[in-house]
Amino acid sequence: MHFTLLARDLVKRFGEGPAAVWAVRGVDLALAPGEFVALTGPSGCGKSTLLHLIAGFERPDRGTIEIDGRRVDSLSEAEWARFRRHAIGFVFQFFNLVDTLTVEENVALPAIVGGQRRRTARRRARQLLEALGVADRASELPTRLSGGEQQRVALARALATEPRLLLADEPTGSLDSQTTSVVLALLRDLHARGQTILLATHDQRVASAADRVLQMRDGRITEETVLVPGQPKATLSRLRYGGSP
Repeated sequence: MHFTLLARDLVKRFGEGPAAVWAVRGVDLALAPGEFVALTGPSGCGKSTLLHLIAGFERPDRGTIEIDGRRVDSLSEAEWARFRRHAIGFVFQFFNLVDTLTVEENVALPAIVGGQRRRTARRRARQLLEALGVADRASELPTRLSGGEQQRVALARALATEPRLLLADEPTGSLDSQTTSVVLALLRDLHARGQTILLATHDQRVASAADRVLQMRDGRITEETVLVPGQPKATLSRLRYGGSP
């Protein structure tokens, strides 16, 4: 079977000796093309670290990562950067937009850095902003936007290069309930269009939009809940995961 993401026995430790923090402990994870998977669990359980390992922002101490059939955990920094530009979109909780660039420039930036012609990248940016309902803010600086608008721009930027895998780290964590509903609707629409999504969240309402929900605790995936389409909280199976550092 083909997987968009296949991670095996991932381990990440910060520090040495008795004070070491084992952020990720022997995690196995696979996402099929077009699948939407949510990671849940308390703060500090390893959700963000796992996403950062998959995105190449951190390097695992042990384990392997394949994205679209390519082994990526052993890539050099330059190779990772090139691969990430085309294969991965990352949505941060606190937006990470460039304050000195306009909204449209922020969205176009990843494609331009990846070698796309500026005119093509700007046209794609305008299409995404239109689809996400913020086209009227294209010429504004991010600081003039509301939190919800900034998150929509951040989502547009993550989709600018048409990534095979979208990673989202608490994308609604700093938003109010109404804006969370908007972002959730956008994620559902992306999923319906076939986008592969791995999302970390504390919000059970957001997690309920996924095909599967993985519970993390102390750096391990401890439980999996498969959600039945049309029955958001129904459970088909619950699996216990082992693993050790």
